[in-house]
Amino acid sequence: EVLTLLVLMYPLLRGLAVHLHSAVTGSYIPGTHSIAFVNCLNEQIARDIARAIMDKKLAAYVNILPKSSALYFWKGELEESTEILLLVKTRTSKIGELSNYVRSIHPFEIPEIISLPIDQGNPLYLKWIEENVPRD
Repeated sequence: EVLTLLVLMYPLLRGLAVHLHSAVTGSYIPGTHSIAFVNCLNEQIARDIARAIMDKKLAAYVNILPKSSALYFWKGELEESTEILLLVKTRTSKIGELSNYVRSIHPFEIPEIISLPIDQGNPLYLKWIEENVPRD
């Protein structure tokens, strides 16, 4: 029974140990923060969504990248359009909430909302993200 309990508790104990090590040494825990990609039809929609994300404190920083061309399949047909891309810097723990919120305000039927964890980066910048996005 004890062995089973230890095996079941291992992920929790390991996570606590990693967080404690990070707090003591000031080192970064890979994957604590993420970059989310959100596509938008035009610059006004992109600005409105970026502002809404920031107003809800779901991100510390949002880049609005200039127009790019896109090719994709939609309802069995090859489509071509231009889009504006948002790069949203946030806590990984906020990705679910961010995705739900963006889907609720985005005009696309199925908006692109994908994220990648940040493995490494400038420790001061990563700390700044943490300070500007409230914990859950």
